[in-house]
Amino acid sequence: MNSSNCSSWEPLVVKGVLLTYLGGLLVLGLVLNGLALWVLCWRLPRWTETRIYMANLAVADLCLLCALPFFLHFGETSEDTLLCQLSQAVYLLNRYMSISLIMAIAVDRYMAVRHPLRTRRLRSPGRAAAVCAALWAVVLGSLVLRWFLDVQDSGFCFAARSGRNTSTGVFSLLGFYLPLAVLVFCSLQVVTALTQRPKANPGQVEATRKASRMVLANLAVFVVCFLPFYVVLTVRVALGLQTCALKTAIQITSRLSDANCCLDAICYYFMAKEFKEASVSTMSLRAEAHKSKDSLTVTLT
Repeated sequence: MNSSNCSSWEPLVVKGVLLTYLGGLLVLGLVLNGLALWVLCWRLPRWTETRIYMANLAVADLCLLCALPFFLHFGETSEDTLLCQLSQAVYLLNRYMSISLIMAIAVDRYMAVRHPLRTRRLRSPGRAAAVCAALWAVVLGSLVLRWFLDVQDSGFCFAARSGRNTSTGVFSLLGFYLPLAVLVFCSLQVVTALTQRPKANPGQVEATRKASRMVLANLAVFVVCFLPFYVVLTVRVALGLQTCALKTAIQITSRLSDANCCLDAICYYFMAKEFKEASVSTMSLRAEAHKSKDSLTVTLT
């Protein structure tokens, strides 16, 4: 079935549910990320590595949410206008920046927990800012390349609906599966390191348990939000299919991935809180073990 006839096939109830869901998502996401950005930029005493990553993440999520209504509007048309291209570019830029920043936070957390002494000089607010700038440049550059490939094939604005440009589909898949592999590795390594630490008192045990749970919760949120969409996209790219059922599945799972913009603000707030408690509880133990008061540098707020 041609994708151009999908509007008559797609159940109206699906559209109604999606519009209701997106309305709540936009309001909640703008409030949560706006509040998170305000706290990160003006209410905390000093800039740390994770604070810089989280501030960039909040900006990316806010920009994605602001572009979402335009993205959805032009998704119902076939016009390849400049505004349509711009809305898609802003949406995709901030989607992949959000994914990349979540990966960066996981790597930074891994370095702080697994190799606190060796990476002490590598981790600094200035270097975190440089990493964020590099990620913005890489993602933007990849988007320009995607634009070039799409324009040569079928037009940049929502060219994915045609299913003709396999190269950009593979490009999108790499932009997810590579960060996913890094995130899974770093998260499991951090949880393993936390559970293997010597337990001095019940308070330290509970703080470590909470920190481990938050790492796994962040990983679960990322997988639940993003993996369904990229599994469907993988099927479409691998089989070259463009049916109405597949188009609807992409729309639904893509909207599920947008929920990550709201959940980021919640999950990373609690993650920072629990890691701070865990670091305070174990500071003295690590200092005695390594004869250095700086042996544990997992302060995330």
